[in-house]
Amino acid sequence: MKTLSSAFQTHLDSGATTLATCWRITRQDGQVFGFTDHDFALTFDGTSFAAETGLSPADLTNAADLSVDAQECEGVLDASTITEADLLDGLWDGALVEIWRVNWADTSQRVLLRRGTIGEVRRGPLAFVAEMRSLAHVLNQTGGRSFQYACDAALGDARCGVDLSLSTWKGTGSVTSVIRDRVFVASGLSGFADGFFSAGVLSWTSGANAGRRAEVVRHVQASGSDEITLLAAPIQGISAADAFTITAGCDKSASTCANKFANIDNFRGFPDIPGNDTIFRFARQRNANDGAVL
Repeated sequence: MKTLSSAFQTHLDSGATTLATCWRITRQDGQVFGFTDHDFALTFDGTSFAAETGLSPADLTNAADLSVDAQECEGVLDASTITEADLLDGLWDGALVEIWRVNWADTSQRVLLRRGTIGEVRRGPLAFVAEMRSLAHVLNQTGGRSFQYACDAALGDARCGVDLSLSTWKGTGSVTSVIRDRVFVASGLSGFADGFFSAGVLSWTSGANAGRRAEVVRHVQASGSDEITLLAAPIQGISAADAFTITAGCDKSASTCANKFANIDNFRGFPDIPGNDTIFRFARQRNANDGAVL
């Protein structure tokens, strides 16, 4: 149940209202943006809500159970606020959204309609459609750890303990030639073994993609050169002489943790857990039912 101030309730009961909708969006990088469907900018709680942004909401849906309520919001791509590059970079993913109903003639009269987060974003050449999920979607997320063969720590985090800032695990290079939109030949990595950076992370330090990061699918050495394949093509095209830093990759296996990183004490998987096929095995004189391949 929403609690309204007496002044706001009186305004609503008057029959002649001056109402507008405001959206306050807080991105995960801490930046706060305000939008309104009113003709003029509004301000309250230290946030300025920009007008004439082309942002318009669809109908709100509310359920009595724990299913995820959703609303879609359409907007125009604007170079000063919401750009296609930022959407592709994921800067708006998971942003906190507050939807307010406000008396634009007196912004002290307002009510918070909903809090949620930005989910799926669909983009077009000039506009976007963002899904706003209610906070109930958090209940659908898996919590805790899973028993699995592979390590569930992120390489370099506190649970892993590998220091990726060391030159042992980090290289710098530049693009010498582009093969495809996400495949290129690089220089500067000759001191590392073939495949060392597979499943690693590349950060662009110059060029059109400077400041962006990309996942590395494959690192191959052939004919004295290093070929890098990214998981996805960068937002901007790759060009010769674009510089980058790249960190070692990890396939999350116990053997890689031990042999490549000498970090088996921090391995967060369960390599000896029996597999699902164990339940189909039967007693044998010479074999133990330990889940191993016969």
